[in-house]
Amino acid sequence: MQGECLCGAVKLQIETNHHVAACHCAMCRQWAGGAFFALETDEKPRINGFENITHYRSSEWAERVFCQKCGTHLYYHLLDSSMYEISAGLFQHEKNLKLALQIFTDKKAEYCDLATKTEMLTEQQVLEKFGSNSL
Repeated sequence: MQGECLCGAVKLQIETNHHVAACHCAMCRQWAGGAFFALETDEKPRINGFENITHYRSSEWAERVFCQKCGTHLYYHLLDSSMYEISAGLFQHEKNLKLALQIFTDKKAEYCDLATKTEMLTEQQVLEKFGSNSL
C-alpha cells in the first residue's frame, strides 16, 4: 500500500493491511483532534522523502512522526519494538479499509461517538454552503 502526506513531500509504503484501529488515549486525542485512526504494521514503512519528516518523542517509550512541511501525521512508533501505527488518512486511494479495533475507549472524547446522529454534508453540499474559496 502506498500513501502520502498532504503536500506529497513524504510518501510511505507498507504491506497491505485493511484493518484500521482507533486510539482514543489522551495523547492521540490531543495529537489528532479525536481518535487516531491507524493501520498497524510490524515493519518500518519504506519512506521516500525521509529528509522531510520530524520525529517527536512523546513519551519514554514512543515517538510520533510528521511531515515538517505540511504537518501531516505519519505514524506512531513504539521505540523498543517493530510496531508502527501508520495514519490511515495517508491512504486516500485504498478501498476496503474497515475499522476493526478501538482502544482506550474509556478515554474517548464525548464528541467522538461516530454513531451519533449529526448533520451530514456531502462534498458538494459543503462547497455550496461555504464556497470553494473558503476551503
